[in-house]
Amino acid sequence: MPKTPSFWLPSRHAARRPHLLARGRIAAALRAWFAGEGFLEVETATLQVSPGNETHLHAFATDLIGPDTVRHPLYLRTSPEFAAKKLLAAGETRIVDFARVFRNRERGALHHPEFTLLEWYRANQPYETLMDDCAALLAEAGRAAGTTTFSFRGRGIDPFAAPERVTVAAAFERHAGIDVLASVQGGEGDRDLLAQGATKSGVQIADDDTWGDIFSRILAERVEPHLGNGRATILYEYPLPQAALARAKPGSDTVAERFELYACGVELGNAFGELTDADEQRARFTAAMDEKDRIYGERYPIDEDFLDALAHMPPASGIALGFDRLVMLASGAQHIEQVIWTPVAE
Repeated sequence: MPKTPSFWLPSRHAARRPHLLARGRIAAALRAWFAGEGFLEVETATLQVSPGNETHLHAFATDLIGPDTVRHPLYLRTSPEFAAKKLLAAGETRIVDFARVFRNRERGALHHPEFTLLEWYRANQPYETLMDDCAALLAEAGRAAGTTTFSFRGRGIDPFAAPERVTVAAAFERHAGIDVLASVQGGEGDRDLLAQGATKSGVQIADDDTWGDIFSRILAERVEPHLGNGRATILYEYPLPQAALARAKPGSDTVAERFELYACGVELGNAFGELTDADEQRARFTAAMDEKDRIYGERYPIDEDFLDALAHMPPASGIALGFDRLVMLASGAQHIEQVIWTPVAE
C-alpha cells in the first residue's frame, strides 16, 4: 500500500485548512448552543477498565503500571458513555463531552482510529427531546459553516429543514418489503423468519449469519441508501435485539427507545432512552461478548462500577454524534482526514 503523504506538507495542509477552520467555527457554535441550553461541558477519562461491550467494536489495549510495578490492564475508550453515565448517577443532569475516542480496525473515508464523539445526556427527559436537539445542531453547524447545503458523494441535505422521522419497521417495509417486527418475539429475533424476508428482498445471506447480521445487511443494502436525502432522517424504534444500551419502549416487547440520525446517506448519531436495569444490561453485555468471542476470539471485561452506578442513575436520554462527520458534511469534505488537524500516521 502506498504511503499517505504527510499532513504537514504545506500544499496538503493548505487544501485541508478551510475544512479545519470550519471545524473550529462549528465547535464554537455548538458549545455556545449547549451552554445556552444549560449543559455542563465535562471531560471524561480516556483510559477505562472496559472500552465498551459492543460485539463489532475493537479497542486499543494498554497497561497501567503502578508504583509497585503491578500491571493493570486498561483500554482506550471507544465511547465516553460509561463515564458520562456515572456522572449522571453522581447527580449531574445535563452534560456534554467533546470526547476523543479510539477504535481499532477502522480506517477509511468515514472512519479514523482516533476521532471525536460529541456525546450529550439529559436526565429526566424523553429521548424524543434529543431528536429536537439534532435538528437544532444541524442548523447551528450550517450557520457556522456558512452553508445552506450539506453534501457527501453527490448527496445533499438542507440542514435547516426539519428531519424526516421514520420508524425502523416502516423503513424496512417501504424499502425492503420486510415486516421486521414479525421476526421479533419476547425481545428475541427469529433468525430463520428474517432470513426468509431477506431472501425474498434479494439480500444475500450466509448460513452462519445471525438475526443481527441479517438485520444489518438489510439495513445497509436496502434501507440506508434512502436515508438522509434532501433533509436529515431520524430512524427510530429499533427492534429490541438491536437495543444495545437502550431501554424498551414502554409497553412494547418488540422495539427499543433508540434512534439513529442520517444525513447525505451518512450515519451521524446514535441515541438511546437509557437502560438503567443493571441485570438486563449485564445480560446484554454478556451476550455481546459471547458473540465477540465467537467471531473474533476476544472479549472485553464488564465495568462492574458502571453497573453499580446504574442503580443510582436517574431516567435519562443520551446520544453520541460523530463530530468529524458533521464537519465533513457541513464543509463539503470528502474524507474524514480533511477535517482532523493531525491524522494518525500509517
